[in-house]
Amino acid sequence: MSELRPQYGVVIVGAGPTGLTLANILGMYGIDTLLVERNPATVGEPRAVSIDDESLRTMQFIGLADTVRSRIVEGYGSHYFSPRGRCFARVLPDVMEYGYPRRSAFRQPILEAQLRDGLQRFPTVRTRFSTRVTRIVEEDSAVRVGLAAADGAVDEVRARYVAACDGARSGTREALGIKLGGSTYGERWLIVDLAGSTDRFRHTRVYCDPARPALALPGPDGTRRYEFMMLPGETPEQVLDEARVRALLARHSAEDARLEIVRKAVYHFHARIADRWRAGRILLAGDAAHLSPPFAGQGMNSGIRDAQNLGWKLAHVLAGDLGAGALESYEAERRPHAWDLIRMAMRMGHVMMPGSRANAFLVQSALRALSLYPPARDYIMQMKYKPKPHFAAGLLAGDAGPRLRGRMFAQPLVERADGTKVLLDEVLGKGFAVLEWDDGRLPLAPRGGERPLRASAVRVIPRDHRFIPASDAGVQQVRDLTGTISAWFDAARVRGVVLRPDRYVAACLDRESAADEADRALQALVRLSNSGTEATQRTLPLDLAIA
Repeated sequence: MSELRPQYGVVIVGAGPTGLTLANILGMYGIDTLLVERNPATVGEPRAVSIDDESLRTMQFIGLADTVRSRIVEGYGSHYFSPRGRCFARVLPDVMEYGYPRRSAFRQPILEAQLRDGLQRFPTVRTRFSTRVTRIVEEDSAVRVGLAAADGAVDEVRARYVAACDGARSGTREALGIKLGGSTYGERWLIVDLAGSTDRFRHTRVYCDPARPALALPGPDGTRRYEFMMLPGETPEQVLDEARVRALLARHSAEDARLEIVRKAVYHFHARIADRWRAGRILLAGDAAHLSPPFAGQGMNSGIRDAQNLGWKLAHVLAGDLGAGALESYEAERRPHAWDLIRMAMRMGHVMMPGSRANAFLVQSALRALSLYPPARDYIMQMKYKPKPHFAAGLLAGDAGPRLRGRMFAQPLVERADGTKVLLDEVLGKGFAVLEWDDGRLPLAPRGGERPLRASAVRVIPRDHRFIPASDAGVQQVRDLTGTISAWFDAARVRGVVLRPDRYVAACLDRESAADEADRALQALVRLSNSGTEATQRTLPLDLAIA
């Protein structure tokens, strides 16, 4: 076990997907980070099973996309079946707006191991497993964190910030007295994970049967998960009986009923969100901040979005590039989107869990009717019902009018001047970036020195143009291979955008504006971050004993 330092930039509590992703982001930026986990290792049993395009983009951001993609099943959909076994709807998304498939199947133990191994790249990140956080004491300029190891050793470290990623039963959140709003589903579900499947069907089967709603989800390496809704009067002891489990499986697949059962458990599903996500220098993320029903597969993915949003802001604040007020935008940006996804999951639950045969008939009839109308069919097939990430308020600059401001920018393939073809983020770097359209007609800002926030400069030429050597040093040129960037700029009537490290549009560059508009937008972000306070929602003295 490595020796602890007395001082860290960030202490992360909890080594689930959220905490591990956050640690990788901070390590990438060179921030001294301590990751603390009460368990002796990352999880060994399956939990979350679906990873989306935004999360894979984050894996790309931390340099682990190829590693993660080597062990997942990319691009699966869902088939919905009536009680009589008829497929009445299909969701088969094939668009890759952010560079990756909308949904892919993964195994959480593998992902967590990959993320943990990824931390070995960063000398500034230390991990302490089998260690509990016992006390958090906030002072004016730091937080003292008490630690207790399994062998009885006791330590104390100081940190500028604490990120509580300690799960649904977050001891940090409870010690802060932060309540969870929302509701817990009355229905309980039996989760069964299987190994050794030879079923070649790559999509989820959703059995919309009022008598027993169920799902069968594919996984990598021959794994498969079933989820069965428990009926009124059933007890966990009854449904966890192995003979009962195999009888439920046999209703849908005789082969699956004979497979090895890796795990079986009973879950309550929650639709809840924390009343606040910050208390002074302590910030909540992942399941500590929000809990989602599993029907949309967004619980873990929302936690990774938290880590991405919080990680680069902490890094830039600790490096002195942004003021501490930048952290005030974390909850303002993440909370509305997290809640939108929770509500989407609840709506999907109504489709998957029809309360009666009459309700099932109405839902199935409506979906069949929609499938006859191409725009509606495309809305369902391509998962356009999934709320797109969009910030109405937060760390943004300029006029709120343009439609791109506050949205995650697309990530198409682009071509470099040397002929290599890469996803857009590979040329943007890990910091702020200015992306401009260069068709030879619009006036572009000449670049002689370093931009505010050390933003990189990338100019995009139309796909029908050839490369002309750039006259400005430090400016990259790429070709719009697919026409996606042109389409986004034309639809919003802009000549460029200022992109944050998480690839959200911080500001739009108007076609008729001054050439130095990008620099002014970057300077506005710095001013905005300096206008906030370090002690948002702080009540001193803060001295927490963590259970």
